[in-house]
Amino acid sequence: MAVNSPNSPRQKMINLMYLVFIAMLAFNVSVEVLDGFEMVDNSLRDSSGTMMERNRLIMDELTTYHAQNPEKAGEWYRKGVQIRSMSDSLIAYIDALKVKMVREADGKKANIHHIKNKDHLDAASIVMLSPLNGEGKKFRNSIDAYRDSVIQLVTDPARRTIIEKNLSTKPQLTNKSWEASLFEQMPLAAAITMMTKIENDIRSSEGEALTNILHNVDIGDFRVNRLNAYIIPESDIVMQGSSYNARIVLSAEDSTRQPHIVINGDHLNMAENGSFSVRADRTGTFPVEGYLEMTGSDGKVTRRPFESNYTVIEPIATIAPTLMNLLYAGIDNEVSISVPGIAPDDVDATITHGTLTRRGNMWSVHPTAIGENVTISVSARTAAGEVRHVASKEFRVRALPDPTPYIEHRDANGNPMMFKGGGLQKAALMNAGEIKAAIDDGILSIPFRVINFRTIFFDSMGNAIPEISDGNRFSERQKDQIRRLTRGSYFYISGVRAAGPDGTEREIAVMEVRVM
Repeated sequence: MAVNSPNSPRQKMINLMYLVFIAMLAFNVSVEVLDGFEMVDNSLRDSSGTMMERNRLIMDELTTYHAQNPEKAGEWYRKGVQIRSMSDSLIAYIDALKVKMVREADGKKANIHHIKNKDHLDAASIVMLSPLNGEGKKFRNSIDAYRDSVIQLVTDPARRTIIEKNLSTKPQLTNKSWEASLFEQMPLAAAITMMTKIENDIRSSEGEALTNILHNVDIGDFRVNRLNAYIIPESDIVMQGSSYNARIVLSAEDSTRQPHIVINGDHLNMAENGSFSVRADRTGTFPVEGYLEMTGSDGKVTRRPFESNYTVIEPIATIAPTLMNLLYAGIDNEVSISVPGIAPDDVDATITHGTLTRRGNMWSVHPTAIGENVTISVSARTAAGEVRHVASKEFRVRALPDPTPYIEHRDANGNPMMFKGGGLQKAALMNAGEIKAAIDDGILSIPFRVINFRTIFFDSMGNAIPEISDGNRFSERQKDQIRRLTRGSYFYISGVRAAGPDGTEREIAVMEVRVM
């Protein structure tokens, strides 16, 4: 009698090929999404460079005031140097973490500016969340220490609030730490972009602190002699259809006077208090340039030019099932849906040919039918309150794979065991009393209901003796046959019919049992 044993070399090879196929599907991340993260990362780094230059100019002013009047400016100058030093140290630490992540994915010769494995899902988790030497908690504590130290040096309550918001490490999810919500199962390209965003926030907070320190210096006549204009955008990255928002300010403001501002050829209304907004209807990089004029007490007009740019990108979103790049009918498939720069609560999604339910920061997808593809559409609410369609993605829907029959028993220590074929003690067989079935391949873990099965024993002449079960339990005749078996004899469990959560019934693999 020919039996396809699950321990045969042929079956082992089939199982191995299945696992390799699943692994390939699991890492099938969209190239467009990864390239989108790289584009955002590049723009954030450009923005950080602009803020570093702005902060350097402020420090240059502090240095000048200190040189001219160290008694008045000395205290504020030392605070500025302290903030600058703390910022540089924290950003150097972030850059080192980036290198470790990229090397984890690409090897020792990895290049942070040319990442090969952008879709690597484990590199960020290993570096930041490893139980033994993960840097996540240390990184969070470093940000908290930096934020608290900088706030102590800032006197303006409004700027302190901005810094606290920029560098908040409060977890967005109640069941996850701040670092886990950022780096757990995060593609390498997205993790690097998030680290660059944090660097950007640090430079922005440094600028708020240095500006406040500069305003606290009693510079007297220097206010007129050292006017500088800056354009401060809310963000250099703008989603198509939303607005680019920025504020034009002097490096040393005088609350009793309002400067005259010309931007992109148009005069800015004085009532706007330096705030500037333009709608982003097209993708690309666009200039923002002009000049600021201030009339001094002597009637002399001082003009300072400014220039910057902003980038408008196509809306992007990440829609990824946590198991693989397909969905199974009849079960709830866990899917991660996120939009860079948008809070999870401001992201919504709909589905065709199925149901979609939000579960915390994850989503549960339940397809309607096998073979009928589903499309998930994502929308996001922008800071201006607009609801925008961001992206759509189609998924294939497959039937669940066949489960494996097993006999549940306990080892000598009382731990539950799953016997799937081979040798088993007669006592364990008699105590088990039933056959179970489940998909348990390391990716899926789904129980099936066994409807019935048959056993095939052999008499002394080699003749097969089939016996039918009582549902999923051994019948009395089957138990009698098992009692008669001697050590080393064997029998087969075949014709196992099982029903899955998708409602379909199927006959699954044969199991060989050898009595020990």
